[in-house]
Order: sequence, then C-alpha cells, then structure tokens
Amino acid sequence: MADNKNLQEAATAEKAAKKATAASDAKKLKTRKVRTVVGAVVFVGLSAGLIAGVSTGTMSGFGWETISMLCPLGALGTMIATKTMIPRAVVSLLVIAALVLLVGRAFCSWLCPTMLIDRIRDFFRSPKKRRELAEAKNSEIKAISKQEIEALKAAKSGHACGVCGKCAPKPHGKVDSRHAVLGGALLSTAVFGFPVFCLVCPVGLTFATVLLFWRAFAHGDATIGLILIPAMLVIELFVLRKWCSNFCPLSALMNLVSRFSRTFVPVIDDAKCLETAKEASCSRCAEVCEADINIRHPEFGLRTMADCTRCRDCIDVCPTKAITMPVFVGKKAGKTVVEIPDPVMDDDLRPSLD
Repeated sequence: MADNKNLQEAATAEKAAKKATAASDAKKLKTRKVRTVVGAVVFVGLSAGLIAGVSTGTMSGFGWETISMLCPLGALGTMIATKTMIPRAVVSLLVIAALVLLVGRAFCSWLCPTMLIDRIRDFFRSPKKRRELAEAKNSEIKAISKQEIEALKAAKSGHACGVCGKCAPKPHGKVDSRHAVLGGALLSTAVFGFPVFCLVCPVGLTFATVLLFWRAFAHGDATIGLILIPAMLVIELFVLRKWCSNFCPLSALMNLVSRFSRTFVPVIDDAKCLETAKEASCSRCAEVCEADINIRHPEFGLRTMADCTRCRDCIDVCPTKAITMPVFVGKKAGKTVVEIPDPVMDDDLRPSLD
C-alpha cells in the first residue's frame, strides 16, 4: 500500500512539474507573441487592401504600382509554364533568394498566414491535448539528450568517444517529403502548362477565403467556392499533419537556399548549456522549435539548421541564456565552444540542478 501511495505521489509530482515547466515556457516565449501580432497586422492590412481594391496584392503577388514581387514558387512556375525568362519573375527570385540568405525561412514564422491559423488551432486545443503533443515530442528529444550526457561522462572516465561509435547518437531524421512535393509541383507545371500548385497553395487559399466571405456577406455573391476553397484549406492545414514541415514546397524551395545562410543563426554556448556544463538533461530549445530542429544536435533532429525560421523561441526559453543569434556565424551553425568555467543560470533553476 505504501509503495502504491509513493508511486501515486511521484506521478502527481511529475505531472505538476510538467505543468509548471509548460507554464514557465509559455511566459518566456515573448517573441512568439510579437510574431503573432506582426503576422496578424500584415495579414489584416493585405486583406483590407484586397477588399478595398487597393493594388497591394497578396503574399502570392504583392507590390505597389510598378514595383511588384511574386512568390518565388509562383515566379519559377510561371517561367516553366511559359518557357520564357520573365524579368519580373527573375528579379523576384533574386530578391527573395537574397532575403533567404540573410534571414533564412523567417517568412514562415513571421509573416505566413498558416502560422496564424496554427496559432488559432493551438488556442482551441485543450490543455490535455497540448501536454500530450509536448510529451510525444519530448520523448525522442530527451533520448538524444541523454545519449550526449552519457557520452560526456564516458569521456571523463577515460573512454575515447568517437573511436568505437557507441556513444554517438543515432540519426533520427526522416525523409524530407517537401522536396518530393516541390518536384511534383514543378513537374506538373511543365506538363500542364500552368502553375498547378498555385491552385492549392494555402497562402493563396487563405486570402481567397477572406475575399469570398466578404463578397458573400457584403454583396450576397455566394458561390460554390465559398465551400470548396475553405474546405481545401482545412484539409491541407488540419487533416495533413504538419503541412509546413512535411508538405510545403515553398519551404522546401527556401530550404535549398537557406542552407547557405550564415547570418542570424542560433548558436549555443557550450559553457552555459546545461547538457555540457552541468550534464543535466534539458532540451527545451528543441521542444519549443516549431520547425522540428534539435538545436543542440541539429544533425540528429527531424530537420537541419537550414530550416531555421529565426523565430527566436529557443532563445526565449533557454534557462541559462546559452543561445544567442549573432549577425554572422563564422563557425558551424548551431554550436560553438567558449571556455567559461561556470555558467550563469536563472535563480529559480538552481535547486533542480543540485
């Protein structure tokens, strides 16, 4: 009886600790709130311009008067479909490639409408469902974290890590299906002679939904599209799990360029990171990453640093402030070693690390 009581008390304490950690992380994710506001302001502004008939366009094609830009996938698809070099499309590709080299996939976390839809979906999820999703993601990340801690302990005891390979974490990556979708989108464009993916692009569908609802309620102009277009959007973002990381060809296209980016990339100070400095399992940076990147072990995560969206969630949630985002990263992105004897930690974390 006593053993059962102790087990129940331990389970209750563990659940309380998980809730406290989740609540603490939610408070620290200040940049996430800023990103949501920025994305909402841009979306509402473009939607208002679309409804009012102002020539600002949408994120699929935006600009002002003679200055205009195309979505990179749309620009590439248009040139493939017409088999011609279109100056506007070429300029759009070059400008967006330069922006991706500078800030990676920042569009995905700061401006893309699917990010706002995902926020709305998370808002209506029950606390239980949120914990279940967090625990599912946490299990694999913790396994990798524990492997590194064991390797560090073995190294201190005289074992030469890297010689036998037993201490090395096993790759947990998955096949990147987005590039297959990207190839299919471009191939279908060449076959049918028009950008096929543009018909189902969630960015375009989002603005089309706004316009359709406005026309339906303001002018009584209801069509079958009022049902079909929102239904397609729901299927893509709610039925197909993790559209952005598993299906989106636009993110795959940006991934091809962002892998060469060396600016504003998260870097970990090993002297402050709990895993290396205190041999304590943490991995909060990987748990909050919406791009499924294990920043502590980018080569063993579901995605690499080429998919970093510069969301800054990892920086906000790091308990020891070990993660920074320098303007330029000279060394390998994601990790750097600085010889500092004692890491600086938040006072509220010291008791749990003793």
